[in-house]
Amino acid sequence: MSKISGAESHIMEALWTKGPLTADELVQTVGPAHEWGEATVKTLINRLLKKKALKSERAGGRALYRALVTREDYVTGESQGLLDRLFGGQVAPLVAHYAKHRDLSAVELARLKTLIAELEADDE
Repeated sequence: MSKISGAESHIMEALWTKGPLTADELVQTVGPAHEWGEATVKTLINRLLKKKALKSERAGGRALYRALVTREDYVTGESQGLLDRLFGGQVAPLVAHYAKHRDLSAVELARLKTLIAELEADDE
């Protein structure tokens, strides 16, 4: 599958959140927030169909669009791309970057510590 663009990701997010939608429902859901008209939303839908990220089904005489790519697979691919491009595929430099350039709350620090402990336990 080809990479999903930022604009296309808004269409996907609507489908992941609300389930199968018609083109009109997608226009109503994502159009106003981005100032997109019907033509723009339909163009994005067509791109996603060509990329095999969506499928179209007929229901009640109308096309109903359903995501073929899960949100988890999308996030995994995007995250790995970010790691590869900016941090040589390494997680530690990413965490170090955020820790240095952004104040981590006590809750975030606790979550990181818990995650590390879980990962260490899985390795045993």
